[in-house]
Amino acid sequence: MEMDDEPVSVLPIYYSTSYGSDIHLHQFPLLTRPLQAPPSALASGKRISARIKHKVSRLEIHLPADTRSEVWNVDRSKELGTARTEDDREKNQAAQEQSAESRLGEIRLQSEAVPQKGTYMLGVVRDGGVAVHASQLHLHPISQTHQFRPTLTYLDVLSRKNKRNRFGDDSDSDEGPPPDPDEPAPVQAPKKEKKPAGESREVQVTARKTEDKGGNQMQGALSVVRREMLQAIRVEEDEEWQDLQFHDITVRART
Repeated sequence: MEMDDEPVSVLPIYYSTSYGSDIHLHQFPLLTRPLQAPPSALASGKRISARIKHKVSRLEIHLPADTRSEVWNVDRSKELGTARTEDDREKNQAAQEQSAESRLGEIRLQSEAVPQKGTYMLGVVRDGGVAVHASQLHLHPISQTHQFRPTLTYLDVLSRKNKRNRFGDDSDSDEGPPPDPDEPAPVQAPKKEKKPAGESREVQVTARKTEDKGGNQMQGALSVVRREMLQAIRVEEDEEWQDLQFHDITVRART
């Protein structure tokens, strides 16, 4: 700012909660254009939809994809859509009307809460009407900040399916969750090799468990963290989605 710059106007500042006490700041680090449905989707009647899980503060935005034949692979969308449907069922997120085979026709953006450093405010300049000042700056506190990124967990389902097909295993079993750090690792018996007669000898081996207090404490802490993470995942999967009404940048905010 130059020292000889003169103020254009002076605005009084007001602290306001007229928009409510639960205002979110949504960030899209990977988005390079306005968050709007493509023209081809709008022409077919598709719109952006959103949903939320209030208890865990998780949001999802469903953005219709551009399914024109020149930019979209229909066969691939069927394969990915089936994988997403299976992924939703594994996580208890499947909609009742979902079919066994569905096409992938939308991109899901899922939120991740971001800790706020300090206090974030939303500033709105309003007309002061008959007041002394023509305009007023109203500051509204922001309660939560979220960053949205595409969720691609259905690719894990597709990878497992391809692996089963490659090795000729038709079972739907998975490797399961990672082992608990508190549980001792299974000991694999060494393969027995045939030895020529006359060379057998008896060998005694004594294994002693070394006392490592620090190591045991670290394993215990890791186990607690692991259990808390699994519990948080279960709580999120058990909560049902609640639909939201989405308004893009073409909708004027109420004043």
